[in-house]
Amino acid sequence: MSTLKNDLFLKALAGEKVNRPPVWMMRQAGRYLPDFMKLKAKYSFFDRVETPELATEITVMPIHQIGVDAAILFSDILVIPQALEVEVQMIPGKGPYIPNPIRTMEQVQAIPDIDVKDRLSYVYQAIDMTKDALANEVPLIGFAGSPWTILCYMVEGQGSKTFDKAKEFCYSQPEAAHLLLQKITDATIAYLKEKRAHGCDAIQVFDSWGGLLSPNDYETFSLQYIRQIVDALHDEVPVIVFGKGCWFALEQMSQMPVSALGVDWTISPQMAREFTKFNTTLQGNFDPARLLSPIPEIERLAKQMVNDFGTYKYIANLGHGILPNVDADHARAFVNAIKNYG
Repeated sequence: MSTLKNDLFLKALAGEKVNRPPVWMMRQAGRYLPDFMKLKAKYSFFDRVETPELATEITVMPIHQIGVDAAILFSDILVIPQALEVEVQMIPGKGPYIPNPIRTMEQVQAIPDIDVKDRLSYVYQAIDMTKDALANEVPLIGFAGSPWTILCYMVEGQGSKTFDKAKEFCYSQPEAAHLLLQKITDATIAYLKEKRAHGCDAIQVFDSWGGLLSPNDYETFSLQYIRQIVDALHDEVPVIVFGKGCWFALEQMSQMPVSALGVDWTISPQMAREFTKFNTTLQGNFDPARLLSPIPEIERLAKQMVNDFGTYKYIANLGHGILPNVDADHARAFVNAIKNYG
């Protein structure tokens, strides 16, 4: 931590007092940046993900152009299914597509045990290059999807508002579902441990679709597997868990040895603090669409957000990923409002 020029983010994760909250944005290395769009026009999605030089360039962009306090490696949660020999395509304008979704126990049993060091070597090369490019300026965050969220795509075969095929699979074939979830969990733990070994300063687990489950089903099909990941990693690296729409599980989440919990904009800072007994570092929860507001309004709301959360054990962020139609100047205004707080 001491070698970093800007270690605000790591201090907040450690529960240390800071002069102002650190700030970064989910999906900050992405489609709202004009320079990213130039690369998107030249290279396919997985070319960008699988080419370490491109992933590094994209990861570093928001550090220099927006001024955030942490970098997050440009990658995708669906590299795990790819590593498990499940084909993933990225269809422009439509998102991820899996031609042969997992629907039977036989398909689950056929998923091989993998060596993530070999299958995902391009990710680790990107981490090495990114660490060099960052030159100890800010910390680097590595990430993965939660096992439930990965299962949703592997079974549904594409994005969905309801993921009803994934839920049907879990409810009608629970034995197959739990075997698949465990295979994903084991691969994810190995993947994230290797990310740490290559220099990631923190890890975030994204449970993008956890909010689709009832509280009981959330424990059964998501949280128990996230808990395995946190238990395996927390002694080695700070771990953040972000569950979109999972406010109902914040109390249970806060009982895990996490360094922080991400919260979305559907819960008030006060409620999030109460659910977590005021003991856990929280990260969030600015509505990404609010970055479409006039800049003075963004500045006012950002300051209000910090007032409501407080500066202690708090990391300013969005409540989900930044939208592609946000102007970079508006993103910069949000970041600067936090940096100028107080």
